[in-house]
Amino acid sequence: MNVRTLLVAAVFAVAGPARSADPPRWWSDDAERALVRAKDNRTELEKALADVPKDQRKGMAFLIENMPDADLTALKAEFLLTNVDLAYKARKERPWGKAVPEDLFLNDVLPYANVDEKRDAWRKEFYDLCVPMVRDCKTPTEAVQKLNAELFKKLKLGYSTQRKAPNQSPKESMEQGKASCTGLSIVLSDAARAVGIPARLVGTPLWADKRGNHTWVEIWDNGWHFTGACEPDPNGLDRGWFVGAAAQAKKDVPQHAIYAASFKKSKQHFPLVWALNNKDVPGENVTDRYAKPAAKVETFRLQVKVIDAAKKRVALDVSVTGGADAKLTGTSRGETADANDFLTFDLPPHTEFVVKVGTASKTVTTGAAGENVLIEIQK
Repeated sequence: MNVRTLLVAAVFAVAGPARSADPPRWWSDDAERALVRAKDNRTELEKALADVPKDQRKGMAFLIENMPDADLTALKAEFLLTNVDLAYKARKERPWGKAVPEDLFLNDVLPYANVDEKRDAWRKEFYDLCVPMVRDCKTPTEAVQKLNAELFKKLKLGYSTQRKAPNQSPKESMEQGKASCTGLSIVLSDAARAVGIPARLVGTPLWADKRGNHTWVEIWDNGWHFTGACEPDPNGLDRGWFVGAAAQAKKDVPQHAIYAASFKKSKQHFPLVWALNNKDVPGENVTDRYAKPAAKVETFRLQVKVIDAAKKRVALDVSVTGGADAKLTGTSRGETADANDFLTFDLPPHTEFVVKVGTASKTVTTGAAGENVLIEIQK
């Protein structure tokens, strides 16, 4: 061994094997600042940025630039790479994918979460489950109608006030078989996203008549359209029991306004009724799309809730007789209906009526036009 060989060997022993050059940084300054906030999890996010295919880079950067700090410090590269890959795959495969504007794809298809729910790896399971359901659908509207009618039955999942938390992740809801309106909306939104349809949560912290809050889903099909999760209407989208209440929303009164959730950072936040101090979820005030000019009301609105001995809501035939009207009938809402959804009758004001459920009855004298009263009858 000559002197030159000995010198090379010595340098190699000290320095170790030559390292390949680090991949050039292609991401934005915003993404780089997010990596700094990721702290010890920076390596995972850098791996996601380095390994994502070039045609998916914009999507990966969007997620990292906009994700909350809690996700920056926790989410792993594999989780993000799988999520992004399947989102782009659905966009290419489904007939509506090319028609989805890129900004909506990034903000309302690509994200792995809607609000502050647990970060489940739901996309692969929902892709495999939902693609066959919508295989023959030609439009996002047709596909969402199909998902809303079939998915919850397949999952054996429904509305219940007995769910463990209002903001359950899909996995948590499926394990329990029950969820709140928010939990059901998260499932439907994620299912729509899994097949390439822009979807987002929408809701109000408190109806204008102060009877409670509600969450539903909007999907994009040449414009935003709404539907209640696990409440499919055979007549199509933009229908639901809450339409009348939404029409009374007040844009400039924060608790009575209607908001849409967003993944992209914004000045407005989406109010979380279960965590009012948490303002980390971006949002948009969309009240103008729902509120209607106040019209002259000439009837008294009577809402009926029927319960059993255990104080549970039950679905039973209800009749209302009195005044000049013929007998009015309807079916009360059971436990699987939203807690704010009641059988409703619009009646003449200042008139006596008898409300009857089986052998139980209650006499009601209506008040002034425009008033809204809820009565409870035990069967």
